[in-house]
Amino acid sequence: MAEIGKDIEKAARILSSGQLVAIPTETVYGLAGNALDEQAVLRIFKTKKRPEFDPLIIHLGDKSQLNEYVREIPEELQRLAERFWPGPLTLLVSKKPVISDLITSGLDTVGVRIPRHPLTRKLLQSLDYPLAAPSANPFGYISPTRASHVQDQLGEQIPYILDGGVCEVGLESTIVGMEEGQVIVYRLGGISVSDLEQTVGKVLILPQSSSNPKSPGMLKSHYAPKKPVVLGDLEALIEGYRQKGTVFAVLSFTRTFPDLSESLQLALSPGGDYDEAARNLFSSMRLLDASEADVILAEELPEIHLGKAINDRLRRAAAK
Repeated sequence: MAEIGKDIEKAARILSSGQLVAIPTETVYGLAGNALDEQAVLRIFKTKKRPEFDPLIIHLGDKSQLNEYVREIPEELQRLAERFWPGPLTLLVSKKPVISDLITSGLDTVGVRIPRHPLTRKLLQSLDYPLAAPSANPFGYISPTRASHVQDQLGEQIPYILDGGVCEVGLESTIVGMEEGQVIVYRLGGISVSDLEQTVGKVLILPQSSSNPKSPGMLKSHYAPKKPVVLGDLEALIEGYRQKGTVFAVLSFTRTFPDLSESLQLALSPGGDYDEAARNLFSSMRLLDASEADVILAEELPEIHLGKAINDRLRRAAAK
């Protein structure tokens, strides 16, 4: 099994040897490899069983490194970087040839981000190459927000997990780019649309349902438990599945149901805090996926704050 620790120098040595390391970010844990080493990148795809048409994000330690890997960043995206980096923002920008087509699935753009987790920023700043790092889970499954989640899923396939505790945000980064002068959101994530629009004005949200995505996280079925997820009105769903005699679990925004077993229901945030709900989403899905239930019943959140991004993950979990 993978060793779990906080040794940045050890993580750097393993990465420089071409192996993979799980790293903490404020969003989720990433499965990291040297983005300039094609064998390491191929190892990421193989370990995750990730299709090679799904692009990867590269992670940098500082904005001063950008010129080495990207051609230009439009003014609007620069404003977003000034406000949200380091943080859960990925910019989709024109790449330089040093970034392999394997990273970008043959596209001429690459997703770039500067994470704000202190351990990973220190690691990145110690390296002379960027890290490609999709979420550290088998492709299509629930993203990991603790080192133990990575150990449970990929511990037998990687040598080291850099333990940074529980992820602060708990949702993947928001991916933003530009097309024909319009700021485009390719993936909803840890920065809300309203926060983006305060900086650059109106943005266009692209439907996340492509079988040949232009950026990471655009596949329709994704972030899914092994058990089926059904979205809808919880009271109606509970009554319907109770009549069927099906063992079900319930995932709600704020509510619990006194006539249901405590082990088969979770509220993302009893106080209605969207940030707390985002932090708890993936870990709650994991717990219910490990329960005795045959199906997980869930409800969407109001489409405000991070509710849009949480609903995006729930819909794609249900699409499976």
